[in-house]
Amino acid sequence: MTLDVDALLAPPSPVAARALNVVRAWSSPALVNHCLRSWAWASLLAPTIELEPDRELLFVATMLHDLGVTPSFDAHAVPFEDAGGAVGSVFALGAGWDAARARRVGEVIERHMWTSVDPALDVEGHLLEVATSLDVSGAGFARWKTSDLLAVTAAVPRLDFSEAFDGLIHEQAGRKPSSSAARLDGSGNVAAGGSRWTSFLDNPDIVE
Repeated sequence: MTLDVDALLAPPSPVAARALNVVRAWSSPALVNHCLRSWAWASLLAPTIELEPDRELLFVATMLHDLGVTPSFDAHAVPFEDAGGAVGSVFALGAGWDAARARRVGEVIERHMWTSVDPALDVEGHLLEVATSLDVSGAGFARWKTSDLLAVTAAVPRLDFSEAFDGLIHEQAGRKPSSSAARLDGSGNVAAGGSRWTSFLDNPDIVE
């Protein structure tokens, strides 16, 4: 069956649609596409590992998870995922969510930079962490159907995401040497991920 990418990428609620509008207003096209692909990867993975996320919560968190690296929401001393989590929580409160549900947006965003999130602790956090690991670092191609990876990436191209994001993370690491951005920068996984994606898209029959 051919993947219906338009249906896959559609926001699951009016609040989710507003979150997409926010990321489009405040992020570069490459970063917007990263958020949309991450949503697609999370959504496609969930049923294969028997997880049933709160789709609205996951979509909102996924759209807003990297706002902390954008010029308008960057915080000088606070890790970018904490800054993004704060923005996400404020957005959710403004959308009328109660305090506990709004805080969940912040938690999911903060946890996406953990090296691993136990799904027993946080289903949405786990899915966002794994999905962004695929999109940023090229980790785990084999967990998704090759045809789905190609269809989503054709509809939502990578543009200059890897190069631009590598620069943003490097800059964050310089200002925040104890942050998770510094760990990611030191690992070289952003640049390596860009190379993995290029190799995969050039030759999808070879999957790591």
